[in-house]
Amino acid sequence: MGKEHALVISNHRSDIDWLVGWVSAQRSGCLGSTLAVMKKSSKFLPVIGWSMWFSEYLFLERSWAKDESTLKSGIQRLSDFPLPFWLALFVEGTRFTQAKLLAAQEYATSTGLPVPRNVLIPRTKGFVSAVSHMRSFVPAIYDVTVAIPKSSPAPTMLRLFKGQPSVVHVHIKRHLMKELPDTDEAVAQWCRDIFVAKDALLDKHMAEGTFSDQELQDTGRPIKSLLVVISWACLVVAGSVKFLQWSSLLSSWKGVAFSAFGLAVVTALMQILIQFSQSERSNPAKIVPAKSKNKGS
Repeated sequence: MGKEHALVISNHRSDIDWLVGWVSAQRSGCLGSTLAVMKKSSKFLPVIGWSMWFSEYLFLERSWAKDESTLKSGIQRLSDFPLPFWLALFVEGTRFTQAKLLAAQEYATSTGLPVPRNVLIPRTKGFVSAVSHMRSFVPAIYDVTVAIPKSSPAPTMLRLFKGQPSVVHVHIKRHLMKELPDTDEAVAQWCRDIFVAKDALLDKHMAEGTFSDQELQDTGRPIKSLLVVISWACLVVAGSVKFLQWSSLLSSWKGVAFSAFGLAVVTALMQILIQFSQSERSNPAKIVPAKSKNKGS
């Protein structure tokens, strides 16, 4: 991990799955070259969305007529990427909630698909397109399963801002790209089978609190990242102090009012970010309703 190109597929379990991916990439040494396929509105999020935009993430509009060319061109740009990269794709198309699970179960029942219990039905068009364009230069697919232990509260942006920890368990299985089927329909079925297996794996985790009997691998926290954070913190603090001394911003009522206004703007932006990140506010991916088998209906 971190030494090869990889297409990463994962269930979309929590409000901050993107952060789980960032932590995994950081500890594998490839955070700077980690990308994801996101919905277009995400790039307007304060700070975090902007960083994704500047990092050239692939933003889709959930309209395949428009998104097909966007995905193709974005992947083609990666063909000569100089560093090992990860491209993350949440094939469920939206974050997991109980309401969305009920809708997915009804859809599966009406179409004869396996009824999910812990995941949503994968949307395979984007995955099939990604595989077809990445076969020649990406050697692996990382099948990631994210689970939240029963004893741990669900991780949210609000808990992060409050400094409250949460526990997340991650299971990663590596598949060789060359072992995938050749036809698009077979690749789509492979993806659906992966999520059926993922559903069973989450059943096991829910019952036993672990994915398997194998010993957990502690990836550790890289010292380099800590040094980078400390260096930037010192630089920003020193620059802020110098700026306040130079501008005498806090020596007048106008300066104090301006500072208070800036703090209010930052607070408002963070509130927008917290509200946007909540699963209950996310929109479900559109699923074409199944045709009724009864001709008279």
